[in-house]
Amino acid sequence: MSLKFFEKLSQNFIELLNDKEDYNVIIEVENKEKSFTAHSNVLKYRSSYFRQELENIQPNEKNIKIIIKSSISSKIFDVILKYIYGGIVNLEKVETRFIFDLMLIANEFKLTELSNKLETIFIEDKASWLKTHFSLVYRTIFVKENFKNLENFCNDIVAKYPNLIFDSLDFTSLPESALVSLLKRDDLQMKEVEIWDYVIKWGITQNPTLPTNLRDWTKENFLTLKTTLQQCLPHIRYFHITIIEIYDKIRPYKKILDKQLWEDINQHLAAPDRLIKSNILPARSVLVTELPPRTNEPKEPFSTIISEDHAAEISNWIDRKTATYSTTNIPYKFELILRGTRDGLAPQTFWNICHGHVCTIVVAKVKGTDEIIGGYNPLTWDNTLNGNSNIWMETNDSFIFSLKNGNIQNSILSRVKETKCAILNVCKNYQKIHGPYFGYGFSLYSKESNFNLDSLSYCCNFFSYYEKRIKISSTKFSIDNYEVFKVIRKF
Repeated sequence: MSLKFFEKLSQNFIELLNDKEDYNVIIEVENKEKSFTAHSNVLKYRSSYFRQELENIQPNEKNIKIIIKSSISSKIFDVILKYIYGGIVNLEKVETRFIFDLMLIANEFKLTELSNKLETIFIEDKASWLKTHFSLVYRTIFVKENFKNLENFCNDIVAKYPNLIFDSLDFTSLPESALVSLLKRDDLQMKEVEIWDYVIKWGITQNPTLPTNLRDWTKENFLTLKTTLQQCLPHIRYFHITIIEIYDKIRPYKKILDKQLWEDINQHLAAPDRLIKSNILPARSVLVTELPPRTNEPKEPFSTIISEDHAAEISNWIDRKTATYSTTNIPYKFELILRGTRDGLAPQTFWNICHGHVCTIVVAKVKGTDEIIGGYNPLTWDNTLNGNSNIWMETNDSFIFSLKNGNIQNSILSRVKETKCAILNVCKNYQKIHGPYFGYGFSLYSKESNFNLDSLSYCCNFFSYYEKRIKISSTKFSIDNYEVFKVIRKF
């Protein structure tokens, strides 16, 4: 019979971490501006990384070893230490980006248990955030090379929507391991000759000294490109490229191919039934999209306030794109959560319905005008705060806006500047009068418990925690209607 008392053990080790008398290690973080004390025996038995690190550091005159990790934030390292000592990680009320960075640091410190658990959390619970920050995630995990489940998850997405990576502005900075992993996919939804073009583009960019004009290339230049692409070239499906594409695209670079392969390509084009020596990879499978059944019923608009053009513009702001998405290529689904004219215009209704929802857009129609204002909250609305204390939520990604509509000539975007006071979660005592609240920049408010009955909702001119004031005809106003959407990444 085995009795286990891990909770008490964890508590005692956390107390040891807080003991500032018997430590023999100091870890300096945030460019040496913050420091933590620890014990070498605990560190080296919990992490092989720290075991090796401590072996290579000489103690100072006080017999204390100092580890310097300048690039790590104190908030993340505090979580790391509490995990090392007590096996406890508190992820409540933290942004998803914090969890992502924590996962990377846990991997760096070879805390496999923690790193694997956070990886699983991302796949199972944070898929929407992963898709929103896809380029960052994709490049990072392939550089680290220890996140195989995330790699497979991301590659499943890229195989279906290759433009996410291949058409991105920083495609040529893609790690070789990531590119090769995609080339191996039988279900990569691209024409083979397009894949070839991107591989050549990637290889040339890795060698900026290559001549711009292909006619000026020497034998050594082709050898340089061949060496760069040696891991990529075996995964091109040469025998599934048309004769015209071979002539126009492959032939100019034939010197980077093995001689036997080039001979087999030409033989296959002339006599496809003859045996060849080179390995023939199968053609990539193309997914067949089933067309929806025709119907004469008119499609119900997704919103009574904003249009598809507005949704494309808002999507562009969420992704921080310089070029606006078209209405046929909006990467988000705007899922209606609340409509004031349907569900009610009382502030409490907002908190009852929107509680627990993350990544939401609020849009409101100003009463008696054609003005539309709104805000984006990447965090979670929380209606569980007791008493009279509201809580400010921190994020870099929220913004407020007014939309071009009717005689409104241009949309206005205002991103958060006081990131620690971006979104206000209102306590229960004030939810009868306060609705969604964006950092003194935009708020829906009503003492009559109905946003339509008094003009107390506002866009503040002073003390705003956002970059610009959202200019409308009146600082304080009432609304005809408002809607809340959850934005869900489609690709």
